[in-house]
Amino acid sequence: MKTITVLGSTGSIGTQTLDVVRSNPDMRIAALAAGDNIALLEQQAREFHPRYVSCRTKENASLLRAALKDTDIRVGWGMDGLLEAAVIPEADTAVGAVVGMMGIRPSMAAIEAGKDLALANKETLVTAGHLIMPLAKKHGVRILPVDSEHSAVFQCLNGEQRRGVDKILLTASGGPFRGKTRRELAHVQVEDALRHPNWSMGKKVTIDSSTMVNKGLEVMEARWLFDVDYDQIEVVIQPKSLIHSMVQFRDGAILAQLGTPDMRLMIQYALTYPERRPLAGERLDLPAIGQICFEAPDLVNFPGLKLAYDAGRRGGNTPTVFNAANERAVQLFLERRIGYLEITDLIADAMEEIPYAENPDLVQIFETEQLVYERIRTRV
Repeated sequence: MKTITVLGSTGSIGTQTLDVVRSNPDMRIAALAAGDNIALLEQQAREFHPRYVSCRTKENASLLRAALKDTDIRVGWGMDGLLEAAVIPEADTAVGAVVGMMGIRPSMAAIEAGKDLALANKETLVTAGHLIMPLAKKHGVRILPVDSEHSAVFQCLNGEQRRGVDKILLTASGGPFRGKTRRELAHVQVEDALRHPNWSMGKKVTIDSSTMVNKGLEVMEARWLFDVDYDQIEVVIQPKSLIHSMVQFRDGAILAQLGTPDMRLMIQYALTYPERRPLAGERLDLPAIGQICFEAPDLVNFPGLKLAYDAGRRGGNTPTVFNAANERAVQLFLERRIGYLEITDLIADAMEEIPYAENPDLVQIFETEQLVYERIRTRV
C-alpha cells in the first residue's frame, strides 16, 4: 500500500495526483494541504478520507473544521499545518506541489521525516538545491521528479551510468509567443500569456512558460537533480511538446522520452517507480504526427532563459534572487500592474542590485527573498 501526503492538493499537479490515486486501489491519502480553495479541499477530504488536512489561513481552517465536523479529520492551517501534513507518520511519500518558495520548508521536513519526495515544486531545488540534495542523501530518501522534462531525463537515465552522460537536452515548446519580437511582446495582455498551446497548467507556471523563465528554472533544477554542470544542459525548442526531454551520452547516442502532454504519466511514474502501470489516455500516433521539428531558443527576445543560466552559474543566493523577482513580477503582471516585458526587466534589475551571499543557509535564502520584494516595491 502506497500512502501519500499531497502538498498543494487543489492545484493542477495536486488534482492530477488525486486522479492517479483514483486509478490505483493500492494507494491511499494520509494528508492534504492546500491554499484557499476550501470548497474543493472539503470535497477531496470527503472522497479520500485523509487523517489530516490543512489550508492557508486560520479563518478558512475554522470554516473547513465546521464543514468536516461529521468526520474525524483533523484540520490545520498556515505553515505549521503544511509542515504537519509533510511529516504525517502514516505517509511514505510526499508530493511537493506547492507553488513558490513556501514549498522549501515542507520539502525539507518531509525528507527529514524519511519520506520519498515526488517533487513538482521547482523553487525547492532552484533556491535550496545545495541544502536539499545532501539532506536527501543523509536520510536515504529518493527525490523523484514530477516535472515532465525532468521525469523524461530520469527515465532516459534508468540503467545508465551517470559518468556516461555528455549533456541533458531539455525541450521547451516555446510557449504561446514563439517567434515574436520584443516589439510585438510589448502589447501582450494577461489573457494572451495564459493561452499555452499544449499544456494545461496553473497561472504562474503558464506565464513562466511564455517568458521562458520556466525553462530557466528547470535548467537550475536539472543541475541539482542530475549532478551536471550548466555547460552540460542545453535547451531545445520542440513546439509540439511530444519529446519531453533527451539525454546525449559520450558515445553520441541520444535517448528521448516521448508521450502525449499528460502530467498524469509523470506523476504516476514518480509514485510507482520503478514499476510502470497502465494509464488511460491518448497514445502518440507517430505516422499521423509525421515530423517533429527542433529550433534553438531565442535568447534575445526571451532573455529570461539567459538570465537563468547567469544566475545558476553565479550560484550562491543569485538563483533565489532570480526566482523571487520572477514570482513577484508575475504576480504584478497578473494583477495588471506591470507590462509583460517588465517581468524580465525586474529580474535583471534584482540580479544586479541584491547583495551576493556565497553559500546561503535557509535563513539567508528567505532574507534574500524579502530583499528582492522590497527592491521591486521601490520600483513599481
